[in-house]
Amino acid sequence: MQSEDARYLKRKVKGGNLDVHPTEKALVVQYEVEATILGEMGDPMLGERKECQKIIRLKSLNANTDIASLARKVVEECKLIHPSKLAEVEQLLFYLQNRRKPNGKENREKRPVKPRDLTPFEGMEIDEEANINNIDDYVELLYEDIPEKVRGSTLILQLARNPDNLEELLQNETALGALARVLREDWKQSVELATTIIYVFFCFSSFSQFHGLITHYKIGALCMNIIEHELKRYDLWQEELQKKKKAYILLVNLKKEYDKAFKKYQGLLTKQEQLLRVALYLLLNLSEDTRTELKMRNKNIVHMLVKTLDRENAELLVLVVSFLKKLSIFLENKNDMAEVDTIEKLTKLVPCEHEDLLNITLRLLLNLSFDTSLRNKMVQVGLLPKLTTLLGNEAQKQIAMCILYHISVDDRFKSMFAYTDCIPQLMKMVFEFGEDRLDAELISFCINLAANKRNAQLICEGNGLKMLMKRALKLKDPLLMKMIRNISQHDGPPKHLFIDYVGDLAAQIRPDEEEEFVIECLGTLANLTIPDLDWELVLKEYNLVPYLKDRLKPGSAEDDLILEVVIMIGTVSMDDSCAAMLAKSGIIPALIELLNAQQEDDEFVCQIVYVFYQMVFHQATRDVIIKETQAPAYLIDLMHDKNAEIRKVCDNTLDIIAEYDEEWGKKIQSEKFRWHNSQWLEMVENRQMDEAEPFMYGDDGEPFLHDGDILERPDLFYSADGIIPADGAMSPEFFNDFHTQNGDNGQQAFPGSTGGDGFGPTAGTPGRPATAYGYRPDEQFFYGYGSSR
Repeated sequence: MQSEDARYLKRKVKGGNLDVHPTEKALVVQYEVEATILGEMGDPMLGERKECQKIIRLKSLNANTDIASLARKVVEECKLIHPSKLAEVEQLLFYLQNRRKPNGKENREKRPVKPRDLTPFEGMEIDEEANINNIDDYVELLYEDIPEKVRGSTLILQLARNPDNLEELLQNETALGALARVLREDWKQSVELATTIIYVFFCFSSFSQFHGLITHYKIGALCMNIIEHELKRYDLWQEELQKKKKAYILLVNLKKEYDKAFKKYQGLLTKQEQLLRVALYLLLNLSEDTRTELKMRNKNIVHMLVKTLDRENAELLVLVVSFLKKLSIFLENKNDMAEVDTIEKLTKLVPCEHEDLLNITLRLLLNLSFDTSLRNKMVQVGLLPKLTTLLGNEAQKQIAMCILYHISVDDRFKSMFAYTDCIPQLMKMVFEFGEDRLDAELISFCINLAANKRNAQLICEGNGLKMLMKRALKLKDPLLMKMIRNISQHDGPPKHLFIDYVGDLAAQIRPDEEEEFVIECLGTLANLTIPDLDWELVLKEYNLVPYLKDRLKPGSAEDDLILEVVIMIGTVSMDDSCAAMLAKSGIIPALIELLNAQQEDDEFVCQIVYVFYQMVFHQATRDVIIKETQAPAYLIDLMHDKNAEIRKVCDNTLDIIAEYDEEWGKKIQSEKFRWHNSQWLEMVENRQMDEAEPFMYGDDGEPFLHDGDILERPDLFYSADGIIPADGAMSPEFFNDFHTQNGDNGQQAFPGSTGGDGFGPTAGTPGRPATAYGYRPDEQFFYGYGSSR
C-alpha cells in the first residue's frame, strides 16, 4: 500500500471483562481496540486489532466507603464500562473492600523467586532519589570513606535497577571501574558495601548481552572468593555461639551475655545471607554459559552450595537449590554432589511449608535419582515415606511420583513400599482417573510395584483386582494389562484370584485385537500355572488352538507376540489332554520350524525346548515327539549350548526321552559320552604339544611312574585294568569302573548319569564356554567338563 493512498483512520473500541487487581486496590478493565486504515473511497485497506487493559486505582477505598456511590462514579467516569455493568462493579468493589491485605512475608513465600525479583534489602534503603544526570557525583563518593562509598553505590544501584539506565551506565567506564575497584579492595570492611556493589553488577547480569562486562571486571571470580570467605565466617560464628551456649548452661548468670551474643549473631547472619543471595544470583545468571559454569565448578561451587543448604532462609535456599538443580544436569557436577552429604541435607527440606522451595527441592532430587548410588542414599536417609506422603499434595504429586518410580526400579526397594501408604494412594488415583488411559508416570510406577508379591497382594485387597480387570478390558489398555500380568506371576493368593478372569482374558486373544494388548493378555494367561484350571475347556471354548498355531509361523507377527504364544503353549502343555490336542494339531513341527528360524535367540530357544520338556511327560505327545519328529535330534544338538538354562532344560528333557525310548537312549548316552571324551582328547593333544616335557618327566628329569609302570608313550594312559588309548574309544562303563577302583566313592565320569559329580555340562558365563580342566596326580588322569554352542 502506498502512503498517499491512505486517507482515513477508523478507530473502534470495544469493552470487555472486568476483574480486580491481584495485589492493589484497583479494577482492571479489559478492552479491545480495532484500528482500520481506509482508502480515499472509504474502503478498508489495512486493519489491526489489539487487546488492552486499563487499571482504575481506588486509593480512597476503605472499610467505610459507600460502595454504591463509588460504583456509580467509576461507571460515569470510565467510558470503557457500560452502564449495564453497574451491579458487577459494585460486587467487585465490595470484594476489594473486604479482601484481606496479604502479609508481606506470606506474599514473598508464595511468589516464586526470579532473578529480577530482588528488591533493596532491609537496611539498604536511602531517602535520596538518584538521578542519572548526577552519576559523576555518585562516582566521586566512591573515593571517600566507607559510609560515603555505601551511599554512592546505593544511589548507583537505584539507577541500575531501572533497565532503561543500563545502556548509559555501560558507557560510563569510570563508574563501573570505580565500583569494581572498591569491591575488590573493601569488600571485607563492609558487608553492606559489598552487597550493594554486587547488586549493581547483578542488574547487568540479568541480561545476557552484558555478561561480557561482568567477565571483564572479573566480578564472578571475586564473588566466588567472597562466598567462600563468608561460609568460613559462618562456621566461626557457629563455633563461638556454641561455646557461649555451653557457658550459659553451666552459669545461669551468663544468660544476658548469651542473649546479646545471639542477637548480634542473628543480625550478622541476616546481612551475610543478603550478600550470599545477591552474589549467588549473579553467578547463577553467569552460568548460562557452560564455559563459565565449568570455571565455577573448578572453584568448588558445588561444595559451597551444598554447605549453604544448612541455612534456614527460605529465599536463599530456593536460590541455592535452583542453582544445584541447574548444575545437576552435568555428570561431573552430579558426581561432586554425590561426594558430599547433598541428599541428607535435601531430605531435611522434604516436606516444608514453603511450596516453591519444596517444589525445586523435589526437582533436584528427581535429577539426582537417575544415579543408582544416590537412589540408595535416598532410601537410607528415610526419604521414601516422606515422598509417599507427598502423593496427597496435588502440587507436588507428579514430581514425587517420578522420584518414587526411579526408586521402584531397584528390586531391593520394591518391598519397602508395602510398609508405606503408597499403594492405597496409587489405587485411589487409578480408580479416580476417569475414562482416559492412565498417565505414563502413574501406570509405570504401578507396573514396577506389582512385580513384588507383597505389593501385589495389597493391590488385590478388596475389589482391587476386579476393578483393574474391568478398567483394562474396557479401555483395552496394554500398560494396565502389563500391571495385571505382573500381579499374575506371584504364586499363592494373587494367582488364584485370576481363575474368575480366565474367560475374559481368553476372549481377548483374537486377530482383530491390538497386538500389544493381546501380548499382555497372553502373558497373563501363561502365568496361570494353576492345577485346578481346565485348559482343555478354555482352548476349545475360545478356539485358541488355530490362533496359536498360526502365530508360530516365522514372520506372522511381531517376535514379542510369537514368544508369548510359545510360552502360552508351554503352560497349557502341562495338561495331558491339552498336550495331546496340540500334538494332533501339528504344533510340534511348527515349533521345530520356529526353532530353526530363531536359533540365535536364546529366549526363543529356551521356551521352545521347555514346551518339548512339558510334552514328553505325557504318553500321547511323547510318542509324537520321539517317533514322528526330529525334536530329540535338535535337543541333542542343543545339550551343549553356551546358555546354562538351555542346557539344563535340554538335559532334563533328554533324560525323560532316554528313559522311555531305548534307541534314543543309546544315542543320547553316546552323544553325551562323545562330547565328554572329545573334551578330554582335545586337552591331551594340547598338553602333548605345549607341555610335553613337564608332563612326562618330573623336576629331577625322571619319568613319572604309575603303579610301578613308566609312562613311556604320550598317546597312552595306564590304569589298573590296562591301557587307555588316546583315540577316545572307551565306554562309559570303563569310566565308571575306573573311578570306582581308584577310590572316587562312586563318582562317575559319564555326564548326566546318576551319582555324577559334575563331569557333564555346567553353568558358565554367557558368551564363553563353561569348560574347566582338572588334574589328579594320584591317577595321572585328566578330565574335562563344559560346553560351548
